[in-house]
Amino acid sequence: MKLFHLMFLLIAFPLVSCGQTGNKQPSNKVYKPVLNAGYDLSAPDKVYILPANLFEISGITELDASTIACVQDEHETVYIYDINKSQTIKQIFTGYDGDYEGIARVNKTIYVLRSDGVLTEIAGYDTEKFKRTTFVTGIPWKDNEGLCYDQKNNRLLIAPKETPKKDSGHKDFRLIYSFNLTTKKLLPEPVFRISLDEIKKFALDKKVKVPMKDKKEGKDPEPDIKFQISAIEIHPVNGRLFVISGPERILFVFDMKGHIFFLERLSGDLFKQPEGITFMKNGDMFISNEGKEKAPTLVRFNYKPSATGSGE
Repeated sequence: MKLFHLMFLLIAFPLVSCGQTGNKQPSNKVYKPVLNAGYDLSAPDKVYILPANLFEISGITELDASTIACVQDEHETVYIYDINKSQTIKQIFTGYDGDYEGIARVNKTIYVLRSDGVLTEIAGYDTEKFKRTTFVTGIPWKDNEGLCYDQKNNRLLIAPKETPKKDSGHKDFRLIYSFNLTTKKLLPEPVFRISLDEIKKFALDKKVKVPMKDKKEGKDPEPDIKFQISAIEIHPVNGRLFVISGPERILFVFDMKGHIFFLERLSGDLFKQPEGITFMKNGDMFISNEGKEKAPTLVRFNYKPSATGSGE
């Protein structure tokens, strides 16, 4: 009898094993791009609660390993925020009011972008005798919000938030312009002309979770991406262009030819209204949020280059 039981088990076990393998169901998990830009955007390393005078924080830029310069959209005042002390340690007050949206550092000079395209240069910002100069760029768009330093090309990049109209010739594109730091002039033609169709195709191909338009009869589903630029910055390690569309809380990453590399929608719990982005030299990323109904925040993500998959 024992011998019979043993023989039965030896015969049945392979059949059960084969049955389990053969019935394995394919995964229904939504595909997420392997190339995740080096950050887990759902798990910040730290969230800083900013003071009330930065309630409408609109732009940030790295100064050194412990301080970040911030601007908010009512006054041309630069706030120096210490991330180690979690407090503002200095203000650079110029006395001017306006809608200020972007900020960038070039060595010992800070540039502040007004929404109408006027740039303020604050040379020697780290001294009491700083020099203020303004430049009317003549950029042909309203609501200019994105500003960053492109060290490799000795220029500032300026990105309008305004969506090009149908008769502009740029309807299905988003534009980024260049301000030459030698001539202090804006190049008349955009240096980036980013295709909205390419972005939407990327989102569909990679099955990235983004808002979708209502499906129309006879047409394929289409991502509902407006791509209204609120902030831009060049990554100090991999050289890619990071762009935030604040109204829809989406982070985009492009190569320096303007081709999409990565995109992900940001959590509404962490990002009420993302308006600024900057990096430390080691690649650690900071994204700022206006206060809206809560306190303004600065969200930190430490750079994990091994998490970028085969793209690095």
